[in-house]
Amino acid sequence: MTELNHILIIEDKIALSASIKRCLDKNNNNLSKADSLNHAIEQGLSGFSLIIAETDLDGHPVTELIKLAPGVPVIAVSDKVDLKMAISLIKRGAENYLVAPFTDQELTDTVAAILRDPVPEHQSETIIGRSESMKTLFSQIKKVAPTRSSVLILGESGTGKELVARAIHHNSDRYHEPLISLNCAAIPETLIEAELFGHERGAFTGATKSRMGLIEAADKGTLFLDEIGELPLEAQARLLRVLQGGEVRRIGSTRTLKVNIRLIAATHRDLLQLVEEKLFRLDLYYRLDVMQLKLPPLRERGDDLDLLADHCLKQTCQQMNKNLLTFSDKTRHLMSSYSWPGNIRELENSVARAVILCESQVITPDLLGIQLDLQSKPNQLEVSEHSEPETLSLESYLYNFILENQNAMTETQMAQKLGISRKSLWQKRQKLKLPRIRSRDR
Repeated sequence: MTELNHILIIEDKIALSASIKRCLDKNNNNLSKADSLNHAIEQGLSGFSLIIAETDLDGHPVTELIKLAPGVPVIAVSDKVDLKMAISLIKRGAENYLVAPFTDQELTDTVAAILRDPVPEHQSETIIGRSESMKTLFSQIKKVAPTRSSVLILGESGTGKELVARAIHHNSDRYHEPLISLNCAAIPETLIEAELFGHERGAFTGATKSRMGLIEAADKGTLFLDEIGELPLEAQARLLRVLQGGEVRRIGSTRTLKVNIRLIAATHRDLLQLVEEKLFRLDLYYRLDVMQLKLPPLRERGDDLDLLADHCLKQTCQQMNKNLLTFSDKTRHLMSSYSWPGNIRELENSVARAVILCESQVITPDLLGIQLDLQSKPNQLEVSEHSEPETLSLESYLYNFILENQNAMTETQMAQKLGISRKSLWQKRQKLKLPRIRSRDR
């Protein structure tokens, strides 16, 4: 902890209070003391970086303090070993539960782990939000980051799953090691195993030299697999062996290498549904689903939309060397009425478009490029068999092309036929709400 942290100690036992103060004074903290809940309230709870309080505050349970200090981490202290109480307090918002007497090192480590986390109640460097769902998410990130548990992040495309993965990594004890990311949907099925596990020279046609895989590259750090529901079954089996044994073997090699990785996975798919369809391994699902984080879609985040829009606008203006623009009231009303099917990614693109086109200091609704009356769902598009080709929209054509060919062609073949990359095809599937259908044979 290099910066000065303001810590409040609420404790009426003089010896214990003095012990805590002596320990924390060594770490250059700004300390305040209160001997009751009322005395603490008088000092303004929201101004503290951390509160250390006994479980019984002169007849008031510490849970009252937790409710009165939203967003401020609380360490509960007791002189009794009570596992049931510890679990209950942590479930109700306490950051930790310490039993006195504890060593200076125990207290220092606990405080350092909490104060090192830069994810505050309302925003971090990359994640912005003040809605209840985002407060819950920040709290979960704070709790899971210091552990070694695998994490499964769920959310629609464009909600910021990679940002959450980065927040977990940067607030873990692996923050000084690499974070390696891979979008499983962006790599052809024939290459994804080589990408993940590496290969030896001559292992397959085109393997002219040995290559380290991303799992090896992530050793001692974090591996983030986005859209893990798109991972082929063969690669799932190999990944499971890595998680179970901590070993990886390159394709074409007989030698195994020890690796120590933390796995964070993300998907917009229902993995249990994929398990039922025999497209995802149940044993791998249980390995991944140790801690599950859910990102709400933008349309369910209330006032966060204004926060995010203003943040995007400020960043975009800086990047384009423009004076800071503002949204008109009508523009804000349009944004709040729109459902944002592409979530934050769509919002960023829409704001960037508006900044480019804006010729004054105020962004008007037409510059966003969104229209409420065109928010029809792609899967409700109906195109007559006898429609003239020139009357078909591009979305309708893509929707029908994918439906008609996905059982007969691979993703790579369809992408080639359409003249686009496999990643672009995957992105268009997300937009049209047509998840990829795979079978064991393909």
